[in-house]
Amino acid sequence: MDFKTEFKPLTVQPQEIEGKSFEMITEELGEHSFSEEQYPVVQRVIHASADFELGRSVLFHPDAVQAGIKAIQSGKIVVADVQMVQVGISKPRLEKFGSEVKVYISDEDVMEEAKRLNTTRAIISMRKAIKEAEGGIFAIGNAPTALLELIRLVKNGEAKPGLVIGMPVGFVSAAESKEELAKLDIPFITNIGRKGGSAVTVAALNAISLMAIRQV
Repeated sequence: MDFKTEFKPLTVQPQEIEGKSFEMITEELGEHSFSEEQYPVVQRVIHASADFELGRSVLFHPDAVQAGIKAIQSGKIVVADVQMVQVGISKPRLEKFGSEVKVYISDEDVMEEAKRLNTTRAIISMRKAIKEAEGGIFAIGNAPTALLELIRLVKNGEAKPGLVIGMPVGFVSAAESKEELAKLDIPFITNIGRKGGSAVTVAALNAISLMAIRQV
């Protein structure tokens, strides 16, 4: 059957759709306490999730945005916890500075070591990543165990990330892992509660990479 609808989109032009979306977000969000450099990150998080509660819950270390911009402009590696995060990140912006996105969770040696130690691949992937990504950006949107392990490595002085975007979603350890991240004195972007995920983690990173391009 041929179904018809009375609804007509306001526009079918991609840039116009994004611009109108950002206008609506700004209007609906209203007054907020985010700084001028933090707001574009929050705006894209809301754009990716259509969730204003999530957007309002985003937390920033005071140096987070500039640390992320510096890491990208310096060509530092971006580490994603899972392929979903890796796929969503805008590669051309990073490549402009010689940066790339790496994900280790499906590496054969990571899988073997996780099996040997009877632990998660996410944990082992962080242990491998820190050996290659000092000063880089860690984008964790799926695996709370990856974030908790990275936090442990930071506390032990074994990891020195330039920025941690830690916004994993879930019921087991997700909220707690973000609470622990917010206690660290390193550049971080996170949020309060169970909400999060790959899409919003990607959105936060893409916002920063866009700022990195514009500040050149």
